[in-house]
Amino acid sequence: MNFSGKNILVVGASGGLGGEFVSSLIAAGANVYGTAKSNESATKISDQVAQKLLLDLESQESISTLANYLNSAVKLDGVIVTAGLVAFGLATDTANEIDSKLIQVNYRGPRDLLVALQPKLANSEGAFVLNVTGIVAQMPLPSMSSYSASKMAMHGFLTAVAREWRRSGIKVVSELLGHTETGLTETGLATRAIAGQAPQFPQGLSPADAVAQMLKSLES
Repeated sequence: MNFSGKNILVVGASGGLGGEFVSSLIAAGANVYGTAKSNESATKISDQVAQKLLLDLESQESISTLANYLNSAVKLDGVIVTAGLVAFGLATDTANEIDSKLIQVNYRGPRDLLVALQPKLANSEGAFVLNVTGIVAQMPLPSMSSYSASKMAMHGFLTAVAREWRRSGIKVVSELLGHTETGLTETGLATRAIAGQAPQFPQGLSPADAVAQMLKSLES
């Protein structure tokens, strides 16, 4: 896919994978709009982006504000969602508020944003949505039950709308990415778990290789 001149929103641009997407897309000539949850985390986004935007996936007001702005001011060609939360621990040890937070950030928030942006994307030739869903959506893991469930919900939604939105010319990809090495960095999910402690994972893909692989999936 030719990204040159395309306007692409990267949700979670301040994170490890999000930052890699930003760098790769800018190098490919795209105009990137990157989101962060706060002004502090926005400082981690490259200054080369077209615009830094705030988005709190736990706030319906924040989601609506961003969607309204993009729908009125930006010719949007694609959306990449990398934002998310993770938690570890047995199901019997996972509090309801942790489960609810995972569902909100990993499923309901992104779902609401994408639905709000769908009409805008439908007006762009070759538009796409790529969500970094994760392999747990297909292979749920023990001690990650609530996290797996939140990702399975998002994968189910994306699988359904891939068929619905194809009629509008929008390509939808739910990327079932395996383990990457972002977890060992300060921006990695595993180091920012909202509950529990990450197990020892085997060696994973580098962020750069993972992003290259995911961008290539848009070509198929």
